[in-house]
Amino acid sequence: MSVDCSGLTVKAEAPFLHVQPGHFVIVGGSNVEQGDWWMGQIIFCEGSPRQPKLPSLFQVADVDTGVIKWINADEVSDVIWSMDGWPAFTPIHEGKVQG
Repeated sequence: MSVDCSGLTVKAEAPFLHVQPGHFVIVGGSNVEQGDWWMGQIIFCEGSPRQPKLPSLFQVADVDTGVIKWINADEVSDVIWSMDGWPAFTPIHEGKVQG
């Protein structure tokens, strides 16, 4: 007996669930398809009162303008994971950049 699974839809996890300070994100919510989005870097993650470990607000710096904004977590439409190998900071020693 075979089972037809073509009608099943699989929901992916929300992209904001694993975001941490330093990550780069695409902000735009449902407007990304219309080209209404911007890229930012997460500065701070704020949890909800009921579930403090679940992010509900992010403080984000717009990478183009440098403007810092508070956004709702559901406005994050994608996380740029390919930049995760970059160090969070580069220590400076005796005037030379260490890397």
